[in-house]
This record gives sequence, C-alpha cells and structure tokens, in this order.
Amino acid sequence: MRIAMRVSYDGTAFSGWQNQPRCRTVQGVLEEAAAKICGAPVGITGSGRTDAGVHAAGQVCHFDTEVAIPAPRFRECFNRILPSDVRVLESAEAPPDFDCSRSAKRKTYRYAAYYAETELPLLERYAARLGFRPSVERMRRAAALCEGTHDFAAFRATGGSAKTTVRTIESVLVTERSVSDGTVYEVTVCGNGFLYNMVRILAGELFAIGCGKEETALIAALNGGGRELLGKTMPAKGLTMIEVKYQKSPFGDGRE
Repeated sequence: MRIAMRVSYDGTAFSGWQNQPRCRTVQGVLEEAAAKICGAPVGITGSGRTDAGVHAAGQVCHFDTEVAIPAPRFRECFNRILPSDVRVLESAEAPPDFDCSRSAKRKTYRYAAYYAETELPLLERYAARLGFRPSVERMRRAAALCEGTHDFAAFRATGGSAKTTVRTIESVLVTERSVSDGTVYEVTVCGNGFLYNMVRILAGELFAIGCGKEETALIAALNGGGRELLGKTMPAKGLTMIEVKYQKSPFGDGRE
C-alpha cells in the first residue's frame, strides 16, 4: 500500500528535508517515526528538498507499507510520535504509480520579508528584515517579467544538480500588509519546478529592484546572463513551501 502524506514543519531546527549524516532532517525524523509505526525501516520520498531553515505549510511525501492501518489513521499515528516542529496534516492511500515528486504539476513557494525600524521578534523567525522600504509597484512590474518560460540558470546557486535550467513560472505575486510597528512583504511564486535557491535569489532581486535597482540586470539574467547580475540570496528563514498540486490529488478533496 502506498501512503501519501501532507506535512507541515518549522524548518528552523532542521538541516533541510534530505537525510544527511549526523544532522537532524525532516526526512530523518519522519523515517524514524515510520519505523516505529511499521516495525521495520521505511524510506520516505519527498516532493522536494527544502534547505536548512526553510519551512513548509504543505510538503507532500509518500512511502510504501504492508501494515494493516487505515490510510487516514497514519496521520494520528505519526503525530503521536513526531516532535512538535513537524506534523502530518493529512494521510491517504495513493495509487501504486503515484510519485509525490515526479507526479507534481506545480509547486508554490512564498518568501516573506518585513521592514521596521527595529527587529520584530514575532516576525524574525519566519521573515527576513529589509534595510529599506521597497516599492511594491516596482517589484510587481519586475515580477511580471519573470512569468512564463525562461532559462533561469542565473537564478541557481552553486551546488544544484538539475539537468536543465529551463522552468515555467505561472505567477509571481507581490503583496504587502501592515503589522504593528512594520510592514510585511511577500513574494509568492508558482511554477512547474525550481532550481537550487531559485526562489530566494528571485525574491532578493525583486526586493533590490523595489529599493531602487534598475530592471536591466534582471532582464539580462532572464536572457542568458550569469549569476553575478543578480543580488544576494535571501536568508532561508523567510521561505515557506506552500503547496504541491497534482493532476489528481491523492487526498480526494477536490484539489488538483
């Protein structure tokens, strides 16, 4: 039986999703729990590899087991064992050929940053603080340039292993909202796939443009330019994997 799960986690104390020697990872914690539940080692596959410090509201993963537990009950079984910074939100039986990574049609990530005169403790864990107040209108104009199919090679950090750097971005939305003593800015990106650190680099460039940088470097980067054209990679803590969509959701709730 193949089990699909939708998982949420606070990435602050994790060294990312993927198993690493002597490191606390989300995959490792889930596999430890699965081994206790199933009575044998279980390999868990994730829909994507989030980096150290990156959070998830809707990571999807799957594993195979012959344990006679109704699929929806795995959520409860896992949550009794898991530490407080990771939770299974849903569990369901998936078709044998379902692959949470290869079957994914699009993914959505959100980068959060804020502007305030001083650090705000209630935001610091999940958002990066900006040194200047950005123009949302400038950011939105630049964001529109990133939509569509492009070669995003300039938006990839060293260490990525993707075979191709061409990706299709369906939407890049820039929003702002006022909070006590500051303003929160969010860049939400939806696409068919992402390169290593791509969203953090893209967000960094949009914030730089919002603070006065010209769009020419962004345009050049989208037309085959190098990584040196773009601004800094934003800190991991501001990034959250929001959701993964499929042609047919394994959770049977009407979502794609």
